[in-house]
Order: sequence, then structure tokens, then C-alpha cells
Amino acid sequence: MTERGTTAFVLGGGGVLGTTQVGMLRALAKAGVRPDLVVGTSIGALNGAFVAADPSPAGVERLAGVWDAVVRDRVFVENPLRQAGRVARFRTHLLSDAPLRHVVDAHLPVDRFDELAVPFQCVAACVEDASGTWFDEGALVDAVVASCSVPGLFPPVEIGGRHYLDGGLVHSIPVGRALTLGATRLFVLQVGRVEQPLAPPRRPWEVGTVAFEIARRHRFVHEMASLPSDVETHVLPSGAASSPNLPVRQVRRARMRERADQAYAASAAYLAALGAG
Repeated sequence: MTERGTTAFVLGGGGVLGTTQVGMLRALAKAGVRPDLVVGTSIGALNGAFVAADPSPAGVERLAGVWDAVVRDRVFVENPLRQAGRVARFRTHLLSDAPLRHVVDAHLPVDRFDELAVPFQCVAACVEDASGTWFDEGALVDAVVASCSVPGLFPPVEIGGRHYLDGGLVHSIPVGRALTLGATRLFVLQVGRVEQPLAPPRRPWEVGTVAFEIARRHRFVHEMASLPSDVETHVLPSGAASSPNLPVRQVRRARMRERADQAYAASAAYLAALGAG
């Protein structure tokens, strides 16, 4: 390990696979690695807000409890009749973002960016000008929900007269933002997808999936290849053999805990080998 500089936690997107990051955060906390800066996108914005509010082991366990509640209370799962009614009415999204807002409002211990223990930024994609917009002030709930608003699943979030969708559309794992903000030591918390090389599609339904994954990864690949040599970078391992795309309704609580446990074991071993702290 080099001399400690400005340490950033970079949390990427990944939907329900974001439980992987809970295990990584546990390993970092146990190793005594505390961030000076947190940046996140999509589900990484949700997880990042919690670790920025309280980067202690107790804060990580609070986040683990949030993930348990998401699955136990089925907060992202709606009655099929209500879901069909929403599609018929709006034609643009399947779910209300009210349950996601409830998660942030009910469980995050602070309400505003300036109340966080560690500086935090999250990104969302602006519909009107196709830009990536970084949020670092004001109310947390709108910014975090905007960053998590997967197109077709949730509606766009209106902030300041503009509309925003999932941050993963513009920054899937925002290492470049951490560098821009002065980070000299990066811990990248990804959900396992980038560990697995893509293969050419063999079935019609795989074409869109592969194309979307290329679009999601290419900026991360470019930014990682362009990192200055004096920036210490650690991509924490997920410990998982595969990272499928799954909707929340198909994920069981035990499986999510398993992913967190796998990530904890793999990341703890990685950090122990580094002598991190």
C-alpha cells in the first residue's frame, strides 16, 4: 500500500445486485478503511448515501437492514392489477417510485447532503439535454431516487424543472468523477458484472442485453485504462460466479444475503493481502 491520500469509495450500478456492495462495505469497515469521499450511481447512489451518512460498521449494518426490509416487505413489488393500470395510464413505467422514496426517507438518518458525515455525490441522466448531472447539495431523496430511476421501471424524477433517469445511463461506475474531485486512492465497489467478459449473443433476446451491457461498461473501461499511474486503485471482488439481471420480485432474501456474504469474504481476503487500513 502507498501512503494514504484522499480515499474515495466509488459505487457502481447494478439493481438488486447492489447487495453485493453491502458485503464489500462490511469488509472495508472491518479493515479500518474510511472514505474521505463517496460517489455513486443508480443503486450505488442509494448505498453510497447510507455509507456517507455513517461510514462506521454500525452504519453498514443499518444499510444491511435496509436491504432485508426491501425484500421482506416487498417494497418494489406491486399488485399486478395496479401495475397494469399504471402502464395503461402512463405507458412509460411499471412501478411507482413511492416505495423507493420511503426507503430513503424512513431509513437514511439524514435528509440533506450537507448533513452527511462524508462528502457524497450521485449522478442521474438528464432527459432534456442528455447530460450526466451530479448532485451534491439540497435534499437527498430526490437525487438518490433520480439516480435509481431505471427507464421503463420507474418514472423520471423532476428536479428544478428538468427530468432525470438512472445514472447508470451515463456513468455505470464513476471512477472519473472521483478523480475529478481529487481522489488519490480508489476503492471500486462493483456488483460482479465487470468481472465477467461478454460473449457474442446467440439468441434473439440476448442481442439487446449484450448491446446494453456494452453501452453500460464502455465508459468505465475507458476511465480505468486512463487512470494516472500515481492513483492507487482497488476493484473489490464480488466473490460471485455469475451476476444475472434479476428483478426484485424474483430475488429471495437468502440469495441476497448470500451475495453479500460472498462479497464480504472475497473483499476481506483482498484487503487483508493489501494490509489495508
